Amino acid sequence: MELNPKTPVQPEQNVESNRLATAIPPVGVGTYRTGGYECFNAVSEALEIGYRHVDTAMAYENEAAVGRAIEVSSVDREDVFVTTKIKGYPEFLSRDRMIEAVEGSLQRLGMDRIDLVLIHWWHPDGDMDDVFGALSRLVDAGKVNHIGVSNFSIEQLERAMDAADAPIATNQVQYHPYYHQDDLLSFCRDNDVLLTAYSPLAAGRVAEDDALSAIGNRYGKSAAQVAIRWLVQQDGVVTIPKTVRSDRLRENLDVFDFELTDAEMERVHELEGPLWYRLNTDRGAISRFRSEVGQYVPKRVRDALPL
Repeated sequence: MELNPKTPVQPEQNVESNRLATAIPPVGVGTYRTGGYECFNAVSEALEIGYRHVDTAMAYENEAAVGRAIEVSSVDREDVFVTTKIKGYPEFLSRDRMIEAVEGSLQRLGMDRIDLVLIHWWHPDGDMDDVFGALSRLVDAGKVNHIGVSNFSIEQLERAMDAADAPIATNQVQYHPYYHQDDLLSFCRDNDVLLTAYSPLAAGRVAEDDALSAIGNRYGKSAAQVAIRWLVQQDGVVTIPKTVRSDRLRENLDVFDFELTDAEMERVHELEGPLWYRLNTDRGAISRFRSEVGQYVPKRVRDALPL
């Protein structure tokens, strides 16, 4: 790997058994709600300062910007782990349409293969066998290296694992100090599936957290850096914080020169955050509602509730 001597290199993920342990850097750059030159510039700078994991999605409408940034970067394509996600609408959740959708992502990214393709969310009208059979065929064809899921419940993840010939590499879900995924993480660990944490900074809300700031002060780190360190210090967890700011890109990656104590790890885990996040904890009212009706919530319900 050709790197600038000043470029920080991320250590391998602290998971001995997972098949992606040596392939996927534990901190990636997310690109949700960015596009055009803003996305291109953010990914370009991220690669320059040491990121080697980039996350995009069909729904973000920025795959072309991500692909172009990687193409013109001085970093070799082989050294960048690229993840994209296919929309979970029913029209894409069949064998032929799934293959077409991945081919479309390949074209927009300007690549002949994608490191990791996820189903962004699951709709009950989709066909698991067809979808994951198609993804497994794409792995066999060399167009996709790994497959996975996003926003899947344990029950949905179990079904996906049964339907796929290729291993399910990860489940990408919301996970941060205010929103816990204990049961899901335990299931993922037991089944050799990485948990990829999106929104690791709770949309920026952790930056002002007094408890995180107090821990960070002991190491000369920010509250946000403590939150990211808390994630990547857990077995089987990687994360993809999103920012377009140069200082934040550097800050989010600068989390490998300190280690939280067991007591500090537990203190972060005990955080509940604002009421919204307490409702979203594993046993919170909104999580219980989702577990009963599934990840897909009808539009009229979404409009009525803050989901």
